Amino acid sequence: MNSAVTSARSILTNLHEVMASRLSAQAKLNQVVDVIGENLDSEVCSIYLLREGMLELFATRGLEQSAVHVTRLAVGEGLVGTIAANVEMLNLAEAAAHPDFLYRPETGEEKFHSFAGVPIVRRERAVGALIVQHADPRRYEEVEIEALQTVAMVLSELISNAGLIDEHDALSASPQMTEPQQLTGLPLVKGLAAGHAVFHQPRINIEHVMAEDTEAEIQRVYLAFDKMRDQIDKMASQAEFGVGGEHEEVLETYKMFAYDEGWSRRIREAIDSGLTAEAAIERVQQRTRMRMRQIDDPLLAERMHDLEDLSNRLLRIVSGQVGTAATMGLRGDAILIARNLGPAELLEYDRRRLKGVILEEGSLTAHVVIVARAMGVPVLGRVPGLRGYVREGDEILLDATQGICNIRPGPAISEAFEAKSARNREKQAGYAALRDVEPFTKDGERITIMVNAGLRDDVPMLAATGADGIGLFRTEFQFLVSATLPQRDRQTRLYRDVLDAAGDKPVVFRTVDIGGDKSLPYLRGSEEGMDEENPAMGWRALRLALAREGLMKAQARSLLEAAAGRTLNVMFPMVSEPWEFDAARAVFEQQADFLRARRKMLPEQVRYGAMLEVPALAEMLDVLAPKLSFLSIGTNDLTQFLFAADRSNPRLAERYDWLSPAIMRFIRRVVLGVAGHDIDVTVCGEMGGRRLEALALIAIGIRRLSITPASVGPIKEMVRKIDTSEIRRAMERWLSEPVQDLRGAMIAWAEERGIDWD
Repeated sequence: MNSAVTSARSILTNLHEVMASRLSAQAKLNQVVDVIGENLDSEVCSIYLLREGMLELFATRGLEQSAVHVTRLAVGEGLVGTIAANVEMLNLAEAAAHPDFLYRPETGEEKFHSFAGVPIVRRERAVGALIVQHADPRRYEEVEIEALQTVAMVLSELISNAGLIDEHDALSASPQMTEPQQLTGLPLVKGLAAGHAVFHQPRINIEHVMAEDTEAEIQRVYLAFDKMRDQIDKMASQAEFGVGGEHEEVLETYKMFAYDEGWSRRIREAIDSGLTAEAAIERVQQRTRMRMRQIDDPLLAERMHDLEDLSNRLLRIVSGQVGTAATMGLRGDAILIARNLGPAELLEYDRRRLKGVILEEGSLTAHVVIVARAMGVPVLGRVPGLRGYVREGDEILLDATQGICNIRPGPAISEAFEAKSARNREKQAGYAALRDVEPFTKDGERITIMVNAGLRDDVPMLAATGADGIGLFRTEFQFLVSATLPQRDRQTRLYRDVLDAAGDKPVVFRTVDIGGDKSLPYLRGSEEGMDEENPAMGWRALRLALAREGLMKAQARSLLEAAAGRTLNVMFPMVSEPWEFDAARAVFEQQADFLRARRKMLPEQVRYGAMLEVPALAEMLDVLAPKLSFLSIGTNDLTQFLFAADRSNPRLAERYDWLSPAIMRFIRRVVLGVAGHDIDVTVCGEMGGRRLEALALIAIGIRRLSITPASVGPIKEMVRKIDTSEIRRAMERWLSEPVQDLRGAMIAWAEERGIDWD
């Protein structure tokens, strides 16, 4: 039994004796801090509880006793207030170095350096804090923090039963729960939706924390595990996305966690420390949440979200509260509210009534986002404190395109939203009418408009939008949603399915672009340099693929076999120098020779291209151009490299503009650099999908765009209203003598001609 379990069990045994005594509530708390301090060998242990909206020092061992019931902190004030406000732990070697540190002289705490604290949580809200301090500067060990969190769970029940906290005041509806609110978040799946708030899962209040019979609790949790695994197996077999798709792989990853022995072992250890099955699951779940906040890798963080989703499911089963909003059925148009959501749970909902999803957490790489996009459900994520603003049944207007949601909106907001929805419906109808219309400019220039894709389910958007083809198929998506390296036959099946669905329209396959912000757990540790200070400019994309020869060979053979009898367009990402392109092409040609020797059918033609994302490649185009069939300019990475500004850093988001003369001059130089060569030049990325930016690209000579499917209609509409010679002359003038605000000049130009630009 590990030391965390031993410490927690020892503390719980003593606490049980204290609380069973006939001492007064204050006397009990005084003994509690002594028990915790002694067992954790900590010089200070203090309990702060919420009373009259303030965190009041109720008991302490080590601080001045005269400060008890005198020292009070607002929620959010000082380190104690920060713990309560954020409902998360702090573990500091030097408390005074923290920006939220606040010194209260009456406590006598100036001689203590180390500080650790955990929230005391009741019904998902902090009602107090449990604090330990030590004179020596040191961080508390993880096992000590785990013991504190276990004790805090027990204290929550005990102090509530003793009436020591203003539970009603802490949990009652505040103005933020009754008045109109507008919250902002991160658009994960864009779109508009209206409906009434439905909580993904009913709140489960754990009333009994301390176990009377640990063996019985272990049996309860093992039975719950069996039931949960049966449910997951059933859902995975009933997913409605066809056979062999990426969604199936997502569910397989989810299933892998359901059978994870390490997870069940940690829950058993928590029960061994003296907790009930429900409390043990919640205890391990708290640890998972703490780890999620410390994970920078988006894929690993998403895997932890899957585990949290399974914890919620297991908790509902073991408590007998198995009904979710999905299983109970949606009675009307619903906006789903959740901390986070697993892909399997989203699949349980009635797609006719589920209009949108809002998450407290979530990320663009989340598995649930992949599934939601296929379902056509708008998703807004990263809305902190969401469940503190929403009540079941509240009216919600969700604009996941702008990244806002209005809760309990007033009449003016509702009218504006309905007007926007009506305009959006009209626009969508207008864009749909352009599906079969070729995008010619007013002066007869044909603009090729293609779509970006990465999933099998993206391909039908070719027909729905009337796009000219797939200008960028991101093959790494299959790797990102898989728990293990996808086998060659599985890759071949995906590529063949995409080509079959595209028919006679071209598909450009970009070889795997992993590393950077798209690291894979099953490759970590096997590659030197996978943990980098600046991964966006490090060991990623083609660099990594060339180093992992087996990875590149397997993908090359899969693409060649899938494209047998037709044209294969293959593009290499993040090419920095011509020799990298040569090396990647050689891998494909070696695999073609291998297949030819075995009398395998090969593509009729293989067209090789490169992505220009690294500015250095622009200086070598005279060497590379004769070898290329096409060149794609990846504006997302190119922009951050040109400006030395990480596009994922919110503090730098406003530091550069795609319509900067520097960007436009650079892309124009690339276009001129390949003039005279028979090369298709395409702009891939978000820049080409914005109307004003697309107008600028056309002005400098770009005639091919690869964009999101949702942008095809708006770009087609814009193209048909412009005269390329006119905008070209204007752009030449703006770039020869750069204006201070190129974006403003272009907006004025477009508005004068009645061209929608936003």
